[in-house]
Amino acid sequence: MGRLEGLQDWEVKANDLIKAYPDRKASLLPLLHLSQEFWGCINEDVIDLISKKLKLTPSYVYGVASFYTMYHFERKGKIHIRICTNVSCQIKGAEEILKKLEEKLGIKEGGVSEDGKISIEKVECLGACDRAPVVMVNDHYEGPVDLEWVEKIVSQ
Repeated sequence: MGRLEGLQDWEVKANDLIKAYPDRKASLLPLLHLSQEFWGCINEDVIDLISKKLKLTPSYVYGVASFYTMYHFERKGKIHIRICTNVSCQIKGAEEILKKLEEKLGIKEGGVSEDGKISIEKVECLGACDRAPVVMVNDHYEGPVDLEWVEKIVSQ
């Protein structure tokens, strides 16, 4: 396993999380969240660490992590913007918002700004059609958003 900085701090928090659940396996999602918070993404080292901690196979941990769009296998920006591209959001202008973000940041969808501050990602559905077009900024929903919102988020 490679070197994971802050491993002792992670261990303390991970142990507390595991104790909060009646079954070790039930703590998998919270441990994935914790790990992503600590190291910025879920990589092979993290998968191995969690699988050993919970006595699960690495393929099981990877299968769960890859099922959810909230877990990342590559580093994202400090501000990670997920743009819903489902029908409701498309009708309300999601593509224009995406194009404006790409233009303002000088990156394409899936990329990270040069300064590592902002990353953008298209997702199929955020489950908030009542707020279309909707985005998630890190773990918080925002919507409906418009082109003025793009100016605001880029200038932060």
